[in-house]
Amino acid sequence: MVKVFDSHTHLNDEAFLGKEADYIKHAEQLGVVKMAIVGSNTQLNQGALELAAHFPQLYAIVGWHPEDSKNFDAEAEKELRQQLTQPKVIAVGEIGLDYHWDTSPRDVQRRVFAEQLEIAQEFNLPVSIHSREALQDTYDILQAANLADGKIIMHSFNAEPEWVAKFLNLGAYLSYSGVVTFKNADYLRESLKQTPLDKLLVETDAPYLTPMPFRGKQNEPGFSYYVAAGIAQTLGLPVATIAQQTYRNALEVFNLEDEG
Repeated sequence: MVKVFDSHTHLNDEAFLGKEADYIKHAEQLGVVKMAIVGSNTQLNQGALELAAHFPQLYAIVGWHPEDSKNFDAEAEKELRQQLTQPKVIAVGEIGLDYHWDTSPRDVQRRVFAEQLEIAQEFNLPVSIHSREALQDTYDILQAANLADGKIIMHSFNAEPEWVAKFLNLGAYLSYSGVVTFKNADYLRESLKQTPLDKLLVETDAPYLTPMPFRGKQNEPGFSYYVAAGIAQTLGLPVATIAQQTYRNALEVFNLEDEG
């Protein structure tokens, strides 16, 4: 059976509240045996930590989303630093820039993004990057941060092919979500074709971005299998090849051992 690692999902979202075990079981039936639960503020970070503590196959990513960056104060930073010392925390995220919703001032977003990159370096953790309608500023801030090779994950990578080499040159992994299966995403499939297999990750970003053939329904972590299948179809490779490679890549970027 294939083994898939959903590198970015929100099982801590209220859409899954009280049904987490059911979704985990369904994911396992589809071969999705590990998942990174991603926070974005005090409440969701705590939810990620609690789920990771309760389920052996779950891990936590904690940080402050750009939409919530206006609330990232000294107390929030102190809390984040404490959370990063907890077992099963594997990255800082999701952090970055969001110029679509603009719920936090852009200068605040940029400052908080840079501050969290420094914290990630201090803790020697990778970062899960959210970038929406802000690619150039995201790239510039990451470049200035000068993170070690292999410490950047471009979450739900959704950029035109000309951006692929730029982020690869920063040592980034590119994580593809269900968007890569959308009918109108030919540009993204071209980006995928330029992504080396050893820099490729799969994710759901559930409950958002449901892949084909389930688009229109609520996404769930198990559907990362269908993201892997869509990638395999585009690249003309077996699903098992994509699953195995992205699983291995996730273990590498998150510095995890495979328990078998």
